[in-house]
Amino acid sequence: MDAEATQREHYNRIAAEYETNYDDPSARAYRTRFIEEPMLGGIDLSGKQVLEAMCVTGMTTAGLLARGADVTGLDISDACMAAFRRRWPQCNAVCASITDTGLPSESFDAAVVVGGLHHLQPNVEPGVDEIHRLLKPGGWFCFLEPHTGSLPDLFRRQWYKRDLRFARNEAAVDLESLKTRYADRFDFVKELYCGNLGFLLVYNSMIFAIPLRLKPQYTPMLLWLESMINRLQGKRLACIVICQWRKR
Repeated sequence: MDAEATQREHYNRIAAEYETNYDDPSARAYRTRFIEEPMLGGIDLSGKQVLEAMCVTGMTTAGLLARGADVTGLDISDACMAAFRRRWPQCNAVCASITDTGLPSESFDAAVVVGGLHHLQPNVEPGVDEIHRLLKPGGWFCFLEPHTGSLPDLFRRQWYKRDLRFARNEAAVDLESLKTRYADRFDFVKELYCGNLGFLLVYNSMIFAIPLRLKPQYTPMLLWLESMINRLQGKRLACIVICQWRKR
């Protein structure tokens, strides 16, 4: 409960700043190409019930709606959910913890999490348990997270120790441990290691306090470099892992 209270307070405090920095045109261009396309590719969401879990103010909502999904946004932050309701009045909105949503079992065809699981520490497994409960048989769990065992994670941990703007109860996800735990409940369909310069300086510009006015000047070049470097990097050098799991 202390971890949840910390996250609620943290995102209540930064909700407006987060939306400004993660939903500007440069960040949207990165998210569409390098997050939504690989994370949701090959999955038919038309007319499907999709849970956008730990949605903040609804950064992935536009991409889900464009794919024909009926979206329910869920976040523990009151401020974030107030902004979500304002931005996406056509969607359902639930202010609750992902570890205890209060939503009916087997009510979603897919659940999407973009960078939320690593903020659940030490409650990642209860969060995944709840997502499993909410998914229909054959439902998709699509997520993006920083992963343990990478060089970028070593850098990230040192940075977060020194930058007091960010919450303390976060840590990269141990994907291999999660897969071992959930091997009897999910099929692991896709696992893509990616994320480099564009992920850091375009998508996560808020972390580095980069002024928004500068981003359009370097974004096209970094998106090109992101694509080139993604072809070469593996687990050790990637900032993130993108996964598609399917409930058995």
